[in-house]
Amino acid sequence: MINDEFWQGVRRGFPIMLAASPFGALFGALAIDNGFSIFDAVFMSVTVYAGASQMVGIELFNHNVQPWLIVLSVFAVNFRHILYSASLARYIGHFSPLQKLVAFFLLTDPQYAESEKKGESGETVSFIWYLGFGMIIYLPWQIMTLIGAIFGQMIGDPKAIGLDVLLPIYFMGLVLGFRRRDNWLPVVAVSAVVSVGAMHFVGSPWHVSIGALAGVILAACLPLRTPPEEPVTLEHEV
Repeated sequence: MINDEFWQGVRRGFPIMLAASPFGALFGALAIDNGFSIFDAVFMSVTVYAGASQMVGIELFNHNVQPWLIVLSVFAVNFRHILYSASLARYIGHFSPLQKLVAFFLLTDPQYAESEKKGESGETVSFIWYLGFGMIIYLPWQIMTLIGAIFGQMIGDPKAIGLDVLLPIYFMGLVLGFRRRDNWLPVVAVSAVVSVGAMHFVGSPWHVSIGALAGVILAACLPLRTPPEEPVTLEHEV
């Protein structure tokens, strides 16, 4: 049933929504602190819809840098989504062009991870399931952005109550979910080390894309395991 698939996606995305919502409120509060109006904050959240990129964008707006640099920085943070979309293409090839447009707009880190795992397990990644998963995260994110923009001063520092660890813990869980893949450990280790090094020597937000590219290059160079050959049985004529 179509409705069943939609609600399956909603249930799957609900824990992610709980973890991400405080950061939507935090973005709204930071946007107001950086000179945005309430409308500007919500409009950016509705159209950009990428938490890390939104944080980078408002920080750069506050420093009055050139618009092209803001666009380039947001692109650098979101470069990994190009890799995500290429990987998901094999599972959503049956989507219509309009459905693909919606799917790639809603594409986030957890959306990619859950869709990839669903496809790898042999299940069909239907558009209605994908939409249910994405909307349960997208809509509350906008509501929390509005709440943060209006009541931002009442939220305080999320680090003081430990909210800042929710998303990192979840993302670590996403990474560990792929641990059975070939060459998982060396690829993750190299990507992490290069990303940390780039953070110190190049700076944010470029370390995200640099670390991702290092992992992709290593993964392309390492050989994959070959499945064992099945024994050949010879049938003799009687």
